[in-house]
Amino acid sequence: MRLVIFGGPARAPIILHNEKVVAGLGRGVIADGRLTRDACDMALEGLRRFALTIKAMNAVMVDVVATAAVRSASNGETFAEEVRALGLPVRILSGEEEAVASGMGVISANPLADGIVADLGGGSLELVRIKGRAVLQRTSLPIGILNVAAIRGESKTALRQRLEGLVRPLEWVKKGKGLPLHLVGGSWRALARIHRHRAGADGLPLDQYSFAPKDVAGLARMIARSDKAQLRAIPGMPAGRVAMADDACALLAALVVVLAPSELVTCAFGLREGLLYQALDEETHVLDPLIEAVRFATEPVQPMPGQADALMGWLNGLFADEPLELVRLRHVACLIAGQGWLIGPEARAVDGAAMAMHGKWIGITVRERAMVAMAVQVAAGEGEAGGPMLGEDDRLRARRWGQAMRLAGRLAGGAPSVLQRSRAEVRAGQVQISLPQDLAVLADAAFQRRADTLAASWGLSGARIRIS
Repeated sequence: MRLVIFGGPARAPIILHNEKVVAGLGRGVIADGRLTRDACDMALEGLRRFALTIKAMNAVMVDVVATAAVRSASNGETFAEEVRALGLPVRILSGEEEAVASGMGVISANPLADGIVADLGGGSLELVRIKGRAVLQRTSLPIGILNVAAIRGESKTALRQRLEGLVRPLEWVKKGKGLPLHLVGGSWRALARIHRHRAGADGLPLDQYSFAPKDVAGLARMIARSDKAQLRAIPGMPAGRVAMADDACALLAALVVVLAPSELVTCAFGLREGLLYQALDEETHVLDPLIEAVRFATEPVQPMPGQADALMGWLNGLFADEPLELVRLRHVACLIAGQGWLIGPEARAVDGAAMAMHGKWIGITVRERAMVAMAVQVAAGEGEAGGPMLGEDDRLRARRWGQAMRLAGRLAGGAPSVLQRSRAEVRAGQVQISLPQDLAVLADAAFQRRADTLAASWGLSGARIRIS
C-alpha cells in the first residue's frame, strides 16, 4: 500500500510525500482467495498512520482506491468497510477501471505516447492500448508479480504459454506488435535500474528511460549471476524489489515474445497520476506536462515577467517549421536559460545543463534532455554538455537554439518589450532581423557577430539587420 501526497501544478503534479506499507495483502488471496487477518491488521495500522499524515499535511482532496488483491478476495468488501471506518473513503476499482487509470497515467506524462501500457501490480497485469491522448482498448490479466513464481514452477514455458493464452483472443494486442511497450510499476522500474547500472548510466533519470527488447536476455543473465547484496547496492534500488527481480524479468521476457514491442520505455506515472489526470477539466488536459513542470520551477525566478515566453515567440520566427516534439523542447530550453541570473557566471552553463538533465520532469527522454542541456550551455556562451550523447542532427539543432537565444539576449537583455517589437527569420538565404528605428542602437557589432554565427550554422551567407 502506498500513500502519495501531490502538490505543484495540476497538469504536472509533484510528489511532496511518498511512503509505503508492505502488508502482503495479495499473498493470502493467492493462497486461498482471502485476505489474511494478519495482513489486514498490518494494513489497517499503516492506514491509520496514512490518515493522520493526510490530515497533518492539509490535503484538500483525498482519493483512496483498492486494486487486484482486495478486488479478488472473497472478504475484500469486509476489509474495505474496516478501511472506511478509519475515515478513508476507499473504493474498489474494477479491472477495467484500473487499466484505464494506468493508461491515463502514461498519457498524462507523455501525451504523444502511441503504444501499449503494461502496468504490473501484485495481483494483476493491465495491458492498455493508448494513442492520441486516449485509451483505446484495455484488459486486466490475472498475472501479478506475486504469482509469477508459482506459474514458473509449473514448467519452463508455463509463463509464456499462460500469457499467450490470455492475450490470444485480444485482436488489438496482436495489432500492437511493433509499437513501444510503456512499463508502469515498481517491479519494472527495478529492472530499468538494473539495466541502467549495467549500461554505466546510473545518473540518468528513470522516466522515459528506454532500452531494446533484445536487452532483456542479458538483463536476466545479470540478475541470475548477481547475489542479493549486489542488486541491493545498485543506486536507488528498493530492497523489497530485489527478491522479485528474477520473476519480473521472466515476465518481461515473456511479454517481449508475445507482444514483440519496438522498444521498452519506463514511465514514472501510473495509476495514481492517471486518477489525478482523469479528474482534470479539458482545458487543463491539453496542457503539456513538461512545459507546465518546468514553468512551475522557473517562472518565479525569471529576470523579467514573461521573458521566457517572449524569447520563445522570437525564436519561432527562426524555427517556423519545427514539429511539435521539437517546439516543446525549445520552449523548455528558453525557460531554463532564463533562470541563470541566479547563478554565478562561471557556473551558469553547468547549472542550467544539470537542471535540464536531472530535473524531475516528465514526458522527456534522455536524448531530449541532452538537447535542452546543450542549448542552454550554448546560450550561456559555454560548451556543449549534451554533445556526446547526441547524433549530429540533434547537436546542430540544439546549437542553433542556443545561438539564437544568445542572440536574443543581446537585445536589451532579452527584454520582452524589445523582443515583441523585433523579428528574426530565415529568408532568401540569410538570417534576417528586423528592428524598429528607435531600437536601431541595439544592433551593435557584437549583435552582428552573434547573428552571423547563427547564420553560419545554417550554412548561410550571413545575417542582414533591417531597420525600419
